[in-house]
Amino acid sequence: MAQFTLPKNSKVKQGKTFSVPAGAKNKKVFRVYRWEPDNGENPRLDIYEVDLEKCGPMVLDALNHIKNDIDTTLTFRRSCREGICGSCAMNIGGTNTLACTKAISDFKGDISIYPLPHMPVVKDLVPDLTHFYAQYASIKPWMQTQTPPPPDRERLQSKEDRAKIDGLYECILCACCSTGCPSYWWNSDRYLGPAILLQAYRWIIDSRDENTGERLDELEDPFRLYRCHTIMNCTNTCPKGLNPAKAIAEIKKLLVSRTM
Repeated sequence: MAQFTLPKNSKVKQGKTFSVPAGAKNKKVFRVYRWEPDNGENPRLDIYEVDLEKCGPMVLDALNHIKNDIDTTLTFRRSCREGICGSCAMNIGGTNTLACTKAISDFKGDISIYPLPHMPVVKDLVPDLTHFYAQYASIKPWMQTQTPPPPDRERLQSKEDRAKIDGLYECILCACCSTGCPSYWWNSDRYLGPAILLQAYRWIIDSRDENTGERLDELEDPFRLYRCHTIMNCTNTCPKGLNPAKAIAEIKKLLVSRTM
């Protein structure tokens, strides 16, 4: 029998409210998803009122302030604070992005913060990326060569060939694009998703790599590559301004061109 409602234990309930101290003049409300795997309770939305005079300008600054000074039980990932590591990827105000580069001033009202969508949750804002990284490993994201390296120098490439990996090597594997892709939501067991396919194209197009044919063979599959329907969510949400949809299209073009 078809089920059209969420299981009871998945419904998000109203959580605790942490009010700002009296006298705060610059208050902002953050609605934060909370879930603890050990207590058997439903997820909840806790409400934190934050005095913006006591934290920095980015959403990550507010989360750090909440954890340090309001509620030490809040759990989230963060590291570089510079938009380089991708650790603090989460859904902020309905968009997948990096908390460290998303300004609080971008939001006029309350700010809702959830973990990346359609991923198993470890706790609170921490998604389980085990499967995502396994998919990354499956594309063999390193240079593969058949010829021996030059004895006295690195493998060189022209400036033109080097320019081909611009817009690809900058990917930080934050998973914002993949978790924003409806095709990945429904087919992530077999579809690699935009982040991994962009990484795959980065090595396919690298002139120093000598395994292009095998890489393309691995991707020529109805699910691994062709579940992409060019919805463009991936490109719209990428916090680094990259274009995974274009990379996927280029892989498809290479597969077609080698049969002609």
